[in-house]
Formats: sequence, C-alpha cells, structure tokens
Amino acid sequence: MALRLLYLIFAQVVGWLVLLGRSSAAKDVELLVLRHEVAVLRRASPRPRLDWADRAVLAALARCLSDWLRHHRLVTPGTVLRWHRRLVAQKWTYPNRTGRPRIDDATVALIERMARENTGWGYRRIQGELLKLGHRVAASTVRRVLKRLRVPPAPQRDTDTSWRRFLRAQASGMLACDFFHVDCAVTLKRVYVFFVMEVATRYVHILGTTTNPEGAWTTQQARNLLMDLGDRADDFRFLIRDRAGQFTTSFDAAISGADIQVVKIPPRCPRANAYAERFIGTVRREITDRLLILNEHHLRVVLGRYAVHYNHRRPHQALQLIPPRPDQPIAEPGRASIRRRPVLGGLINEYELTAA
Repeated sequence: MALRLLYLIFAQVVGWLVLLGRSSAAKDVELLVLRHEVAVLRRASPRPRLDWADRAVLAALARCLSDWLRHHRLVTPGTVLRWHRRLVAQKWTYPNRTGRPRIDDATVALIERMARENTGWGYRRIQGELLKLGHRVAASTVRRVLKRLRVPPAPQRDTDTSWRRFLRAQASGMLACDFFHVDCAVTLKRVYVFFVMEVATRYVHILGTTTNPEGAWTTQQARNLLMDLGDRADDFRFLIRDRAGQFTTSFDAAISGADIQVVKIPPRCPRANAYAERFIGTVRREITDRLLILNEHHLRVVLGRYAVHYNHRRPHQALQLIPPRPDQPIAEPGRASIRRRPVLGGLINEYELTAA
C-alpha cells in the first residue's frame, strides 16, 4: 500500500507539472468540463466509495482551498474527523477479543445428558450440578444449549415420562415372591421352594424348602425374610405375589407390619409376576433340569450353592452384565493367568484371575 501511495503522489506531481505548460484558457475550459462531470456523477451516485489513497489525497489538498470551496467538496471537515475516529478505533481494536469463550463439546454433551436423565431439572438446577463437577456455565448458556439441541424446558420435559423409566423407578422398592417345585429322584417326593427377589438389584433370597407349603410355614418364612433384611426393609414398598393358597391372611399381615404393601396379580396371569417367573426359568435351565435331585437335603445344598453363584458371580443383562452383589472387584485387562472354578461338579463354571 505504501508503494501505491508513492505512485499516486508521483502521478499527481507529474500531472501538476504538465499543467504548468498549458495556457490559462485551456485550464479554465478543463475546469468547467470537470465541474460539469462532477455534477453529473453526483446525480448518478450521491455517496461515492473512496479507498484509503483517495481519502489521503483529498484530505491533504482540501486545506489549500478557500472556505466556500472546502464546504462544497466531497471531503468536508466532518468527513475528515470521521476518518480520524475510524482510524483510532482500528488502532485500539484487539482482534483476539471474541467475547465469552466457546463452550466445549464435552460440556454440551453433559448438559444434554443431565436434561434428558432428569426431566424435572431446570436451567438453574443443571447449572448447580455442573458447578459441583467443576464446570462454570451460566444458566443462559444452559438454556441456549438445550434450545439448540431441541430439548424442551423442565415443565414440558417432566410430562414426557416413558414406561421404561416409570417401571425402573417403581422397581427400586419392589419385592417379588413365588414357589417352584422339584421332584426328587430317589424319594419321588415333590419339594416346594419359596424365594423372594429384590427387583431392583435382582438379588434372590432362598427362604426355604418344604413338602407341605401350608400357610403357617409361609408366614414364618416371611418373618425370617424381614429379620434378614433388618433396616433395609424400609427401602421396599410393594411385594408382588400370586393368588396361591399358601399366601394366607397371616402372611399378608406379617408383610404389612413392615409397611410393605402386598400386591396380588390377576388370576392366571403369571406374566404379571415376570421377575419371579424369569428366575424360575433360569433355575430350571441351569440347575434342576440338568441335575438329579436325590432328596430335600440335596436340594437345599444345591440351591444354596447356586444362590451364591447367582447373587455374587453370575452376570445379569438388566444390570449391565454385573452380578447383583459382586464379591470381587472388576479386574484390570492385561493379565493372562485365569483360573476356572467349577460349581456343582462343573455344571456351572466361574472364572477368576489367579494371584500374582
């Protein structure tokens, strides 16, 4: 740009030198023609666009004109002052200042996750949760992010509750109980097994076995269950059972005494007690249909060993392939020494890392 300015100054000086050799009449005629052309151009384009070189030349030459001519030019004193203010503004403008820093993608994903997993949380609540995790985000930023992601605000999100989320919330305080029977190979007796499952964790309590599941025996097993649960009994609100004759009024009274409501499934609807029925099918496929049960004592030993495997070692799909109460921490990858431990004579196998 500096070379261009020097070139324009040189061309203008040469033009002035050429004018020295011309007569006064020729100059006057040229001035009249130029004034007429300027008048025509002003009618065609009231606001001509000037580059920085034109502004510099006109600003410098305007000082040599008279006051009347200076106020009727394109370059007026107000124009020169405006150019000066613009130049000062450009000097003190910092190009690195872009306002608020851009929110990163990880924080955006976390905001969306909190909003979708907690339908009742508003912008302020999400802002507070982010602050606890070390993310300083304004509530207006949370609103802008959710609006861009087409996530509705809290009052509208809270009404959109799916059945899956509703049932999972209810499952945290539910127990499911049922009986299943096993026919012994030697005594040919039918032994009944009474169990209770914690629906949320899939933890199973094998309460007992009997050949005569009468109401008094079932009621005593319910009392034993409440003693085993202890203070944890307050975490449960409902117990699901069928309408079998073993569940008498005394059984319901024992359960209700712990502030647990007994819920009866409809007649001939085993799917209404799906969690208990699923456990019965699992026990039959993995144990009782593959093993000869000699007598009731043998059945208790087998079920006790299987309950340990089911509650502490067996992965569950509903729990992201984790046992209900794992008794060993998840091992780190990279170790190659693995030991197989047979359960019930190799009917089931468990695998664990050997000690280094």
